[in-house]
Amino acid sequence: MRRLFGLALVAMMMACGLNARAEEGEYDPAKVSDSLRAIFQFGSAQTKQSLNSNTVTLITGTIGGTYVQIGADLASVLDDGNKLRVLPIVGRGSVQSVADILFLQGVDLGIVRADTLDYLEKKGFARGIKKQFAYVTKLYNEEMQVIAPKQYQNLKDLAGRTISVDLPDGGTFVTALTVFERLGLKANFVYVEQRIAMEKLKTGEIDAVIVVGGKPYKSVSNFVNDGRFHLVTVDYDRPLQGDYLPANMSAKDYPNLIAAGETVDTIAVPAVLAAYNWSPTTDRYRKLSLFVDAFFSKFPTFQNPPFHPKWKEVSLSAPLPGWQRLPAATAWLKEHATTQGRYDELLNPPAATASRAVPIGQAPRPQARTNVAPRPPRDPIQQAQ
Repeated sequence: MRRLFGLALVAMMMACGLNARAEEGEYDPAKVSDSLRAIFQFGSAQTKQSLNSNTVTLITGTIGGTYVQIGADLASVLDDGNKLRVLPIVGRGSVQSVADILFLQGVDLGIVRADTLDYLEKKGFARGIKKQFAYVTKLYNEEMQVIAPKQYQNLKDLAGRTISVDLPDGGTFVTALTVFERLGLKANFVYVEQRIAMEKLKTGEIDAVIVVGGKPYKSVSNFVNDGRFHLVTVDYDRPLQGDYLPANMSAKDYPNLIAAGETVDTIAVPAVLAAYNWSPTTDRYRKLSLFVDAFFSKFPTFQNPPFHPKWKEVSLSAPLPGWQRLPAATAWLKEHATTQGRYDELLNPPAATASRAVPIGQAPRPQARTNVAPRPPRDPIQQAQ
């Protein structure tokens, strides 16, 4: 009996000790943050308003893509209690994201490919669409990655072949179709989700898979190569030089597709962090300003592990010809420049840097004729959000 009593006393003491340590904040596996506990206990209409007033939503891209990883990085670094919350949303690709930024309720920002708006204008789907957008910053360059059997050495070898260019309304098909058109090549394009397309490539149902995204791109890195496949060379030919950049990939990027010590030449297109061109008097603009201040202030954090290596390519001050920058972003750069000369350098980098970072818009294009009227600067649907 004494032994049982002793064991019970020890158990009680241990339990009390655990509770005491939990109260001291050493370790509590069931702990919920004070702010969330307050929401659950005292949530009201005012709570709802407060949560929405400081939450910024970001349309990213398809699962497994670089955009999703960039969105996750932004949320990880910028979420700051009740001051700011970044809410990434899995998207369907660049074209869909353009539509989402314009029309989907509650979407504040999106990552889009720089050639997408030009494509929509050229094809007559929209007119003056760039006036409806403002960019926060140019992000990084996205490489064209073409996976095919080793018998195809160059992109031109794939003329007339069956090629997957991801799902409709994404960004890969825009770049792929534009490049083939510029080079005077024709192919049988099919729209297949990348993971499925990789399997069809292995069975011979298609001849190549094109992926446009920041290296290392997850679906390309995860491709299980049995030795039959590699990455095809994309030459930086003159018809591509107005809107794209030269790039290359190495075995360090894709050891599954490139032999050690070798590189593969390709092209790249910039990704852009963009928003609707809100009036500075709107609450939506206020939230964007809140985001810009947090993002720019904490930007150095993104350029170190464990965040995506593509952050190392980002220059907040890089201009993007043909686009207008969000005024809040311009104001931040100006305010945090130490001297006027430094500010001029921020907004107008040296020619070598600018030419490397910003190819889009260097050559003006005629506007496409269309029956679609340009969106008014202050859209009533968006204003109501």
